[in-house]
Amino acid sequence: MVLLREELGDVLRHARREQGRTLRDISAEAAVSLGYLSEIERGEKEASSELVASICHALGLPMSVVFTEIAHRAGRAERASAPVALPLAARDEDVVSAA
Repeated sequence: MVLLREELGDVLRHARREQGRTLRDISAEAAVSLGYLSEIERGEKEASSELVASICHALGLPMSVVFTEIAHRAGRAERASAPVALPLAARDEDVVSAA
């Protein structure tokens, strides 16, 4: 099962690390406590849309880019775990006649 908070945390952490920035850097700029930001990145806390916007701004990332990446990740995870549906042969009793 894909959890939005976990995917969001992964994407935000990856972006922060790619920029070589610390939790302290982003927490100060986004006006969020260091501990809470850490919990968001670990997927332990749900972030409000206002907080996500503030974190994205601190990272210099448009929210649309963050959510697009989350959608791609969710799609990959869903495809990987989707059960294979086998076609069922039609049975005579399932056929409805118009006659």
